[in-house]
Amino acid sequence: MTAKRIVFTGGTGKAGRHAVPHLKAKGYDILNVDLKPLDCEGVNTLIADLTDSGQAFNALSQHFGFAGFDNGTPPSAPDAVVHFAAIPRVLIEPDNVTFAKNVVSTYNVIEAAMKLGVRKVIVASSETTYGVCFAEGDKDFKQFPLEEDYDSDPQDSYGLSKVCNEKTARAFAMRYGADIYALRIGNVIEPHEYGPFAHYAAHPMTRKRNAWSYIDARDLGEIVHLCLLKDGLGFQAFNATNDTATLNEPTEAFLKKHFPDAPITRPMGEHEAPLSNRKAREVLGFREAHDWRNYASQKA
Repeated sequence: MTAKRIVFTGGTGKAGRHAVPHLKAKGYDILNVDLKPLDCEGVNTLIADLTDSGQAFNALSQHFGFAGFDNGTPPSAPDAVVHFAAIPRVLIEPDNVTFAKNVVSTYNVIEAAMKLGVRKVIVASSETTYGVCFAEGDKDFKQFPLEEDYDSDPQDSYGLSKVCNEKTARAFAMRYGADIYALRIGNVIEPHEYGPFAHYAAHPMTRKRNAWSYIDARDLGEIVHLCLLKDGLGFQAFNATNDTATLNEPTEAFLKKHFPDAPITRPMGEHEAPLSNRKAREVLGFREAHDWRNYASQKA
């Protein structure tokens, strides 16, 4: 069986440099599109600025490497596109640049994919759409858990760009009858970043802006894989987080004690992350492999 051909944008970034090898190990043929090369055996990087629509179109319609020339035919469109390329947060570039680059690049990539006949696109959205991560001051959550029907009301340019990107994805999915899944990615944690987690659990208010939730970069790669396998859902948003809250005490007890005015809309698991991945577990079949408790020092 021929491997599925995947264009992965932003594979050199914090999340992508773990997700791409995970997908490669699953047997996908991958072209990374980024502004910097990725050190991953068997994966070429095409340097492209996706805010340029011509570059986006060409990135999705050329050979993945020199071996493509042996086929004797022009390059074909990929089987799917995973779009992670973006300015990854506020305070890296000016707000207007963050918003413009993230929105325009996402529009360009999805439009190119649709017009080339690609019918599976996965885009990186964000926990910031829920409005607390980069809020001005101490903003409370309206209810718990945070699931995909929670109101998206960010104040910042990055979160706002992700809300716009979800609307773009939904519009193209409806117009072309495509599957476009938006992953509302939590705080991405690489394998070497678990050292402070015992401290976080002992001092929980340090993690309020992240809703006491996170996503291991390797588990994020698995969520992408499951999205590539799941067809027929049209536009969907999925919280991309791990199962377990960064708390020592049971989740509901903690939330009721510290946020008594925020309703808990359904029973929650004993240590369920407030930014809940229930939909990813039930719809995609996601099972995490990297619980923070297996890595973090237990010394606060």
